[in-house]
Amino acid sequence: MLTGPLEHNDDPLEDYWEAARRPLVSLVFLLPLLVIYEFGVLMHAATAPELIRNGADNWMRSHLQSMGLGHALLLPAIVVTGLMVWHCVGGYSWRIERDMLLGMSAESLLFAFLLIIAGQLQDLAFQQLNLNTLSTGPDTARVITYLGAGIYEEFLFRLCLLPLMFACLRLVRIPQLQAAVLAVVVTGLGFAAAHHIGPAAEQFQLFTFTFRAVAGCFFAALFYFRGFGITVGCHAAYDLLVGVILV
Repeated sequence: MLTGPLEHNDDPLEDYWEAARRPLVSLVFLLPLLVIYEFGVLMHAATAPELIRNGADNWMRSHLQSMGLGHALLLPAIVVTGLMVWHCVGGYSWRIERDMLLGMSAESLLFAFLLIIAGQLQDLAFQQLNLNTLSTGPDTARVITYLGAGIYEEFLFRLCLLPLMFACLRLVRIPQLQAAVLAVVVTGLGFAAAHHIGPAAEQFQLFTFTFRAVAGCFFAALFYFRGFGITVGCHAAYDLLVGVILV
C-alpha cells in the first residue's frame, strides 16, 4: 500500500509527506504510547488486566494464549517486530528527523478534530430522528484503555485485516475498486462490532455503533493515505479528547 524507499529531495513538504508513512517512523512515533499503555495496564490492573485492555488487545492475547504463547510482552513485541520487518523488506530509508514526529502529532490532532466534527454532525442528525442515547464519561482506568485502543485496534483492523481482506477479494477476481470498498466497509463494521464483545463490552447503541463504523472507514482511508503512525495517533488523540478532555 505504501511507496518504496524514500530518497531525500529538495521539497521539505513532499519529503515529510512520504517519510511520515514509513514503518520505522510510525514505530518511533507510537512507541511512547505503547510503553505507557502496557505499563499502565500492569499498574492499574495487575490481577485482572483483561478488564482494562481493549477488545482487540484481549482477542489477540487470548489467541496467543490458546497456542501457549501467553507472555505479557509478546503482543507488543509482535507489533514492533512486524513494523521493523515491514521496514526492512520495503527497503525504506532509516532517516528520522524530529520535525517529522512533530508534524505527525499535529496531523493526528487535526484528523482527530475532524472526526469529532463528524461525530457532532451525526449527533445532530440522530437528535432530529430521536435516535441518540447519551453515554456516561469514562472512569480513570479507561484512560489507559484509550491509549492502547489506538495501537492494537489499528494493528488488528487496519494493518492486518484490511490488507488481508483486500487480497482475498482480489484472489476471487473482484475488481480492485470494489474490493477496496468492500474491505473498508467490512473491516469498519467489524471495528464497530468489536466494542460490544468481550469482558469490557459496551451495551449496544445505534448511535455509537454507526459512528464507529464510519470512524473505521475514516481510519482505513487515513491508513492508506497517511500511514500507520498517524492513524494510531489520530485514534488515540480522538479517544482521549472525547473521553477525557472534552467530557
